[in-house]
Amino acid sequence: MRPSRRTLLRLIAGTAAVSAASRSAWTQAYPTRPVHLVVGYAPGGGNDIVARLMGQWLSERIGQRVVIENRPGAGTSIAAEAVANAPPDGYTLFFASIGNAFNATLYSKLKFNFIRDFVPIAGIAHVPEVMAVNPAFPEKTGVDFIAYAKAHPARINVGSAGTGSGGHLAAELFKMLAGVDMVHVPFRGNGPALAALLGGQVDLLFPTLPSSIEYIKAGKLRALGVTTAARLDALADLPTVGEFVPGYEVTAWYGLAAPAGTPAEVVERINREVNAGLADPKMKARLADLGVIPMAGSPADFAKLIADETERWAKVIRTAGIKAE
Repeated sequence: MRPSRRTLLRLIAGTAAVSAASRSAWTQAYPTRPVHLVVGYAPGGGNDIVARLMGQWLSERIGQRVVIENRPGAGTSIAAEAVANAPPDGYTLFFASIGNAFNATLYSKLKFNFIRDFVPIAGIAHVPEVMAVNPAFPEKTGVDFIAYAKAHPARINVGSAGTGSGGHLAAELFKMLAGVDMVHVPFRGNGPALAALLGGQVDLLFPTLPSSIEYIKAGKLRALGVTTAARLDALADLPTVGEFVPGYEVTAWYGLAAPAGTPAEVVERINREVNAGLADPKMKARLADLGVIPMAGSPADFAKLIADETERWAKVIRTAGIKAE
């Protein structure tokens, strides 16, 4: 005998209720094992420093270890592809950065689409970069640096964390607006690039402030300017690059994302814990010491930032003719 329509509706409703109850129970139990946070750069860079800081906070809040995995290469695309293909269960997260906005234009053969294949979880910080030279470099101000660069075209080596990285795009924008010719030397991450600058193998770098501020304060690097629109409290006497290169402004950013399809309850949980961290006095003080600006907000806020930045930097990359492949 065929079941009546009313019986079928009761069965469907019951199944949905069981499914919802199971999902709710699963979410309440999450996480039951370590969570992996994948960083697309080598250890020692600003991404890695802030990822470890936030990873430690999350570990304490969710009661499970957050394991930092560094997978450098292709401007974070190797790491991003791995996370895009991971199970969307909340146990594999991605440390997103401005590089992911660049890559949509830089790479024509990506096997993923960052906006389509990831769900934004939370912004963490706006991240200033700094124009820094080795102390042995002869010029001590941004104005003098530009004069020197124009007098010695293609003689200054500018390092970066890799082709298409934030430091690379910051350097290309500088070259365009200042009208100077410099040679780009890419490395596999901000840490190796910093080591090269400290050792004098390159002349100039645009590293993130978290990775370089201690070297600047110790006199191991000479900062010529910050890339933000306004001066920073962390380095109050340092001018902005825009003060000697009109129109120049670059602000990187960090945040968390997960594979598309990750349960909304997990996204909301992680977002809530990240925002709690950004409001914590000790965390705020540590971020201030690193020269970064907390960026609390909703997943929708972070999604809008990613979309806006992808569009903005596509124009710069096409104008500069930068190709990563």
